Amino acid sequence: MAHRTLRAEPGEGERPRPVITRFLRYQQRDQVLALARNRGPPVHQGQSIFIVPDRSSERAKKRATFLTIKSTPHKREATVVQLQTHMQKTLGTLSQSGSVYRQRQLRESLALLELDFVEFREFTQETRGNKSGGNKSGGNKSGGNKSGGNKSGGNKSGGNKSGGNKSGGNKRRHKTQTEPQQHQTTEEVTSRLEAPVLLHGIFKLGKKSHDVLLTRIQVSWTPIIPETPTGHIEKVRRMECVSLKDVFAVKVKRRRVRGQQTGGAVMGVTLFCCRRRGLRLTEDSIHLHNTSIDYCHTWYTTLKDLLRGFNSRPRYLKVFINPASHKKEAVYIYREEVAPLFSMADIQTDITVTERKGHALSVLKECRLDEYDGVVCVGGDGSVAEVAHALVLRAQLDASRQPDSDPNPLRAALPLGIIPAGSTDVVSCSVHGVRHAVTAAMHIVLGHLQQVDMCGFHSLGHLVTFGFSAMFGFGGRSLALAERKRWLPPTQRHEFAMVKTLARLMPEECQLSFLPAQKNHSNLFEQRSKEQNPDPDPDPEPERAGSWRTNQGLYLNISIMSIPCLSPHTPRGLAPITRLANGSAALISVGNTSRSEFIKHLKKYRESSGQFSFSFVETHSVSAVRLRPRVLVRDKEEEVSKTAPTIQSERAFPWNIDGELVEISSEVEIRVHPRLITLYGEEVDEADDVPVTCGCI
Repeated sequence: MAHRTLRAEPGEGERPRPVITRFLRYQQRDQVLALARNRGPPVHQGQSIFIVPDRSSERAKKRATFLTIKSTPHKREATVVQLQTHMQKTLGTLSQSGSVYRQRQLRESLALLELDFVEFREFTQETRGNKSGGNKSGGNKSGGNKSGGNKSGGNKSGGNKSGGNKSGGNKRRHKTQTEPQQHQTTEEVTSRLEAPVLLHGIFKLGKKSHDVLLTRIQVSWTPIIPETPTGHIEKVRRMECVSLKDVFAVKVKRRRVRGQQTGGAVMGVTLFCCRRRGLRLTEDSIHLHNTSIDYCHTWYTTLKDLLRGFNSRPRYLKVFINPASHKKEAVYIYREEVAPLFSMADIQTDITVTERKGHALSVLKECRLDEYDGVVCVGGDGSVAEVAHALVLRAQLDASRQPDSDPNPLRAALPLGIIPAGSTDVVSCSVHGVRHAVTAAMHIVLGHLQQVDMCGFHSLGHLVTFGFSAMFGFGGRSLALAERKRWLPPTQRHEFAMVKTLARLMPEECQLSFLPAQKNHSNLFEQRSKEQNPDPDPDPEPERAGSWRTNQGLYLNISIMSIPCLSPHTPRGLAPITRLANGSAALISVGNTSRSEFIKHLKKYRESSGQFSFSFVETHSVSAVRLRPRVLVRDKEEEVSKTAPTIQSERAFPWNIDGELVEISSEVEIRVHPRLITLYGEEVDEADDVPVTCGCI
């Protein structure tokens, strides 16, 4: 630090002389100015020492031009209107521009206009409340304003600067985000700009000081760039931000020695947020460094209050862990990847490690659900189906309704979170888009809710289960064979069962009846079907909703799915033409054909389209299905000759319902119940692709 004086030392009773001080580091200069502004002028031998920034003549002229605008109220109002009009024009040009370079220029211009709009709006609101413009109680010292802006910041206790206007010397902040929004509407921009400023202060991010601004929507920060002696800015300041809806925890950062568990010197505030990389959600942290205890406490309590305002975020969860799922990694996945996130977000848990099949069902029937905000299942599709069935069944029991005969069951009371720990995890992939435990935990922590359709499976007038999908024929027989080879590793077991079932491929004769979905649901299904499989000769007689249709014949496989059933092996899903909550299910029937053609059909699921383009494959959007299987009784002496089929009720037919083997010997009726359960997640169109591990297909 160096200093010089402009005249000799004054005598007694004379005016004090000015002293120009130059700091080696601009951070120290900013700290001195901030202390002088917040605590008032220091006193030495009864005389007040006024500390103000030194400016060049060129800088003073620029400030004088800005004073003409802020001195006249109607000019400020006209400037705000002009900025709004210019912003709308820039948004319209951005949506029509096809050049990437031009779009980047327009987005930077839009960021500058947004900053100017905020500065003029805040300054107008502040000056309206002050009759003379010099509110002494708020600490507004016009002589100490930095670069011509209103930096009054009346909150002395925390050092907060509510105005923060620094636009006098062509200092403009460019807003950048982790993922820039390509299409931004005027309503979104206006809602973000009109958010009230709660706190404004100086923190150090990394090795640089930043202006940090907190609103009810986001936290933004802009680097503080020092000026040259002539007042010229060599670099453009770029503003970054994080939305509060992506922040799930805030902590006070402290410095502690080894072994120290509590206390420690305050180092600042840390925000824990979610970063999106494609479909994956990962944990990230933002460190705001400041050693002031009161300052950090003000920011910490304010951020905590804002995060508590998200009502969809859970505070107390019931967790079920299936230790026997897939590779028996469920306990490890929860302890290492999920539990730390729950603890960081201050979520309390009640954990139950299941010991047998049906354990979660028995627990949910007896426990008090009103104590929890949600239920979490760590396991495969079978565990998820059991917990989902238990939640829906509990809702019927609490309302004293009969689930066997009730055509409109009640919705589950609590949302269900799914942590994937199985072999395929189609339900988790359908609501997360990826098999990633951290992504699933982030959706739970942030309270992302998605309503999902479910199916009720009935036989002989009794409820079998509630589920998301079912397969009869090839899918059921391959699962039954895999269950008999439990001693094999999971991957080898499923590969062996698929190859063996393909080698013994045989059709089942069924009487298949279905009720087409309503028009508003079927149109979405038919539209997606036409996009993926254009038919040059469409059916001139479309399906009529409200009347049952019946087909009878030989089928290799029949699938009923109320969700797309995404998985890493089928990125577009087994039923890509249905959605999570469209009120209908996809009925996919594969007729009798050769083994080679059936394998070609299975291979097409790896591609984005074409799996339904075969002549032996039919797809329908349905709201109910009835399936009555039959057995072909062949004469032992004439195995080639065809005989009339007869109903054989003694035989139990294998069904694959959500990855669980269910054997049913009679007719099965499936009813689609729209939005019967709420899951933690969001709607996705395609899952992350991974190489296929099964060599048979």
